[in-house]
Amino acid sequence: MKIALAADHAGFTLKETLKKALLEKGYEVCDFGTHSNESMDYPDVIHPAAKAVSDNKYERGVFVCGSGQGTAMTANRYPGVRAALCWNTEIAGLSRKHNDANVLCLPGRFLTSQQGIDIMKVWLETEFDGGRHTQRLEKIDRILDL
Repeated sequence: MKIALAADHAGFTLKETLKKALLEKGYEVCDFGTHSNESMDYPDVIHPAAKAVSDNKYERGVFVCGSGQGTAMTANRYPGVRAALCWNTEIAGLSRKHNDANVLCLPGRFLTSQQGIDIMKVWLETEFDGGRHTQRLEKIDRILDL
């Protein structure tokens, strides 16, 4: 599976930990940055990463910023991107089962490295349930037709 990875300065340390875990598990990872903990604006890295997911160049994305909110808001502007802000494994699992989330957004300032790894693991390994949830996703996409 190909993963787009991106973070701002507040998510840099967790991003690096997640990248290592992904590579160890054999995932193909493209790191869109940032590449230090020097202050920067998250949209500068989230826009290209989210566009790459939207364009189907990557199957999934994992984005990190301080609260996770900014990455989710930015990513969800792209067609076909379903970014979910997850702060525990239960929410991560539900974001996949019920919403077929293809971008995981994490709050780097509020998670330990291990929590981030655990959340990401559940998110990557959980399948979409389909069924009644499929029609709900179709209803979300209908707004693009307005």
